[in-house]
Amino acid sequence: MHAVTTEHGIGRVEGDEIALLATPYPDLGAVVEATGSLACLDDCAVTGRVPTGGTRLLAPLGRPRAMWGVGLNYRSKAAKAGRDLPAEPILYLAASSAMLSPDAEVPFPTDATEQLDYEGEIAVVIGSRLHRARPDEVWSAVAGITAANDMTARDVMKRTATPTLAKSFPGCNPLGSSVCSVDELADADAIPVRTWVNGDLRQEDTSAGMIFAIPDLISRISWYAALEPGDVVLTGTPAGTGQDLDLFLTPGDRIRIEVGPVLPLVTTVGASTG
Repeated sequence: MHAVTTEHGIGRVEGDEIALLATPYPDLGAVVEATGSLACLDDCAVTGRVPTGGTRLLAPLGRPRAMWGVGLNYRSKAAKAGRDLPAEPILYLAASSAMLSPDAEVPFPTDATEQLDYEGEIAVVIGSRLHRARPDEVWSAVAGITAANDMTARDVMKRTATPTLAKSFPGCNPLGSSVCSVDELADADAIPVRTWVNGDLRQEDTSAGMIFAIPDLISRISWYAALEPGDVVLTGTPAGTGQDLDLFLTPGDRIRIEVGPVLPLVTTVGASTG
């Protein structure tokens, strides 16, 4: 299943079209919370069709209850920074108010940061409750994946040493544009992630380059905190961020992130909020 939340309701991605579905749910997050997966959408009647390119897409998951993130989870990023590989994942929770719809404009918090950065990431949507789960139990409990731009104020991170504060400005955590189930992935152990800024390819890697692979990472989180249906886990970013290049975002910049077969996530940096 490859699905979206649109201005017309929930739809199934079918090539260049979106098949609009008869469903009582407002978004894909509600589907996952109620049923544990996207599978129920296979049986929904099609009420109409709209072009993929000309339809306004909304935040596919609504506003997740919890968004977990991890710092320094790609070997390429650690090598670029000259840092040792961590023995344990560096985890944090981001505010759900940082959510932003695909193709939307994020307000630049220039009163708080001069170093706003992009982070292309694979986001994993939990389908079934996980608590003290083994790594081999994780994929069967995943409802799907989507793309994330885990935007980070690097100077705030340095000043406060608190990832949650550096990553929770309103609109600074876009998700989308679509969610695909695990069976849509060509290789769940090597999911590609690529990021462009103003048409310039900045990041290119796969989940095979992770320090803590997705099943291991989610298993480790679940040992301490119960992950519930609809929760989202951001799995880290590879080398090529603005921090690596000393090239941070400015108003007008356009970021495009591609993750596996998911529709591209595009974000434009808006004017100052200062």
